[in-house]
Amino acid sequence: MNRILKYSTLALATLILSTGCSPSAESLKKETTVVKHQSKHWGYAGEIGPAHWGELNTDFHMCSEGKQQSPIDVNATKDTQLPRLKLSYTKAAKDIINNGHTVEITMEEGNTLTIDGYPYTLKQFHFHTPSENHIQGKSFPLEAHFVHATPKGRLAVISVMFEEGTANAALNRIVKSFPLTPNQEKEINLPSEYVNVMLPVDTSYYKFMGSLTTPPCSEEVKWFVLKKPLTASKEQIVAIHKEIGRNNNRPIQPTNGRSIED
Repeated sequence: MNRILKYSTLALATLILSTGCSPSAESLKKETTVVKHQSKHWGYAGEIGPAHWGELNTDFHMCSEGKQQSPIDVNATKDTQLPRLKLSYTKAAKDIINNGHTVEITMEEGNTLTIDGYPYTLKQFHFHTPSENHIQGKSFPLEAHFVHATPKGRLAVISVMFEEGTANAALNRIVKSFPLTPNQEKEINLPSEYVNVMLPVDTSYYKFMGSLTTPPCSEEVKWFVLKKPLTASKEQIVAIHKEIGRNNNRPIQPTNGRSIED
């Protein structure tokens, strides 16, 4: 696949979400080029940091105007006996990239999260260190976001927290690929069984509506924050943080009275 079409799955899904339909290959390539260019103009500190994202580009206005922004401090407001997550992760990871904002692993097609009978395809997962979301006031040293999308651009993210402890087998394979050449994809040997090791056995979760945690901060994203953290060794956490090169966590955003189910 053309490198530019794979630059940022999350950005592509956002573009589809904003238009409500799948763009043509030509327009997709053009729009992705714009997203790639824009991504150089935001960061996590100073004048390009989160407090200024809404000022950097008119397309980023939701970063300052949105009322359902992510991340949040997750505290359940509604006990709804949520059903078990319907996950089918049977395909391997494909490539790994340091895109300047995070370490991202792109996936082969075929892994799904089914929501209300509708399949969302796992496009990629990436890391934030320290965690972006908090759970009942607690921050974690590492958080993974599993980003799913439908053909029409509906988005769903599964969040997995990591606390310091025993090394994670999947993270071992990921950190062995470091150092990465910035913005250059590299094949990664991460079979489906290792992708599943990135999720706890107990997948009980909190559910709420939120947004992308990076520009353009688009809303209407379904969030599933898993309650049970996994462990990662101190060396793994340090290696991921070093590869990213900075803290890449957007500050906690107001819940604005939204419903958080568990």
